[in-house]
Parts: sequence; C-alpha cells; structure tokens
Amino acid sequence: MGDYKRTTRECSLDSMRPELAAAIRAHVEKYNLGDILSGAVVCVETASEKIKKGLFGGGETIYTAAVLTKDWLVWANSGTNVKPHALSARLNQITVQNYATSSFAKLIADTGVNVNGLKTDTPEAGTTFIGLEENAAGIKFREALMAAAQS
Repeated sequence: MGDYKRTTRECSLDSMRPELAAAIRAHVEKYNLGDILSGAVVCVETASEKIKKGLFGGGETIYTAAVLTKDWLVWANSGTNVKPHALSARLNQITVQNYATSSFAKLIADTGVNVNGLKTDTPEAGTTFIGLEENAAGIKFREALMAAAQS
C-alpha cells in the first residue's frame, strides 16, 4: 500500500466531520450550485493516516469527504496540515479511473480514484486523486462514481 492507511465509511452530509460539511456547503453557496446536495446518491468520508516511516515520519491525518449527486461530484479535504477546502465538478465534464488500474499505481500502490477534467473553479482540466479504502463503502462509492461519470 502507499504511504497512507485509509479508513472509509459511508455517511451523510450531517454525519461527516463538521469542517468538511461546512467546506462543502460554503463551496456550493460560493459557486451558486443550487440545491445539489439534497439529491446525494452516495456520500463517503475517508481518514488517511500517514504511515510512520523513519524517525520523524507519520502523525498526519487527512480527512476527505465526497458527495456524489445525480449531476455533480463535490469533495472536501482537511487535516493536520490542510486547511478545510472543497472542490466540485459536473459529472459530464470529468472522467473517473480506478487508481489501481492507472499507470501511477505501478509507481505508488494506493487505492481510490483519479478524477480527470474540469473543476468548478478552474478554467483548465486537471487530475485529482481521491483516496478510498478498499472496503464495502469505498468500493460502492468508486463504482457509483465511475458509472455516473460514464453515463
């Protein structure tokens, strides 16, 4: 596995870490995305704990929440050294790849998805990695997101 131990759970906007929910709500409001969160198809939260390597490694945890709706993917990050922030993308403007099948996985083993395409607040396409545990919640989210982005 990569440098992180991931724990993913299915959740709702109200049951995720408060700073992640607040970042997601603020992002939706800032970009006038409307009532997109009320139609959540699936929502997950992942804690990614940095695995201690060497004398001074480890101790950092990054939290990620992701909400899949009928037309949108909205996700947020926070952590030990990460100020809470959120991003979003229309499903019809992205492609989603299982990280395990990507060329990056040959270099750094990990689990999650690569989201490629336009994000709400950026004029150019890019790639974002969303880490997910390889458990029932992570697999359910990954498969639902990949299917939604393909349709």
